[in-house]
Amino acid sequence: MLKVGVIFGGESVEHEVSIITAVQAMNNLDEKKYEIVPIYIGKDRIWYTSPQLREMETYKNLATIPNIADEVALIKRGNEFVLQKTKGILRKVVTAIDIAMPIVHGKGVEDGSLAGYLETLGIPYVGPSILGASVGQDKVVQKQILQSAGVPVVNYVWFYDSEYQNDEAVILKEVKKLGYPLIIKPARLGSSVGISVAKNEEELKNAIEEAITYDEKIIVEKMVANLKEVDCAVLGSKDHMECSLIGEMITDHDFLTFEDKYLKDGGKKGGAKTEGEISSSGFKIPAKLDKEIESQIYEEAKKAFRALCLNGVTRFDFLVDTKAKKVYINEPNTIPGCLAFFFFTPKGKNYETLLSELINQAIQRYKQEEKKVTRFDSNVLSTYDGKKIKLK
Repeated sequence: MLKVGVIFGGESVEHEVSIITAVQAMNNLDEKKYEIVPIYIGKDRIWYTSPQLREMETYKNLATIPNIADEVALIKRGNEFVLQKTKGILRKVVTAIDIAMPIVHGKGVEDGSLAGYLETLGIPYVGPSILGASVGQDKVVQKQILQSAGVPVVNYVWFYDSEYQNDEAVILKEVKKLGYPLIIKPARLGSSVGISVAKNEEELKNAIEEAITYDEKIIVEKMVANLKEVDCAVLGSKDHMECSLIGEMITDHDFLTFEDKYLKDGGKKGGAKTEGEISSSGFKIPAKLDKEIESQIYEEAKKAFRALCLNGVTRFDFLVDTKAKKVYINEPNTIPGCLAFFFFTPKGKNYETLLSELINQAIQRYKQEEKKVTRFDSNVLSTYDGKKIKLK
């Protein structure tokens, strides 16, 4: 039986959302095929494992986790990837895992940091590579790449907090060229944290100050007229991509807020949201769209998935000008909340199947990468005299 290490948490403002997504996923993994090993990263960046970390009840008081779970490090020992205790003289091995499934959200974990560590270990893992993850977390860099690939994005201006603090007037002048209303965002956060809408200069200044509290890099975008916000998930890799159905965002606000995404009722059939479950009530699936717009969304989603070097499942947020019939990609969510399973369920792919496909794709990618040349024999060190390399 394959041992799947589900890694979640981390020092991120989306820490709690990661816990919800991970517990939900662990409850839907096929236990006839997989042995599930929860690996929780605390807000202090300490790693823990315990069977109790599969239960939402455990997280009612995060301070108790060190008392019920083993503090561990994920290391490579011989040909195994093991969780080894970090306390005690003997540093005993708690268990081994065969594959890692990062279910993390936000800066410091989803941005390629965790993927980089897993790459260094050499363990197979689910989801985006270092490059895909890091690009997917930065709203500025991803827009620059998408523009180069011919994928439409809205007009925007970006700057660092220090640039704004050193010359506020210059930044405001450049931003106001976009025209109100504007949407202001921390460039490297998700879950709608720190996002504000501005319809005048006073609101713009307040919004920038709010965004700066979360990130040093800020992006300001022109709001789309006649706006309809829709989402489409893409599952796969560069070799095969499958689009989900398109979901329309439902909100009473100017944009889908953190509360819309995670605190509404309605995550399950029958209405009421179950404890520890991310709500899907912020979406109407399938979205009611013209066939022309629907086709364009599917096309742009696949182009963006390829251009951003993504793997696993990514949910793309789209902005649609319904009057002009123009489609813009807003941003990707490279490890989306609840892994976007409810976008695939109406197509007949349930959560259990989606998770199995993600694991199988990761194994296949690992096997493909193992065939590539990553090292070669060389006599460079034998000719190195401590001062210079002798070129031959």
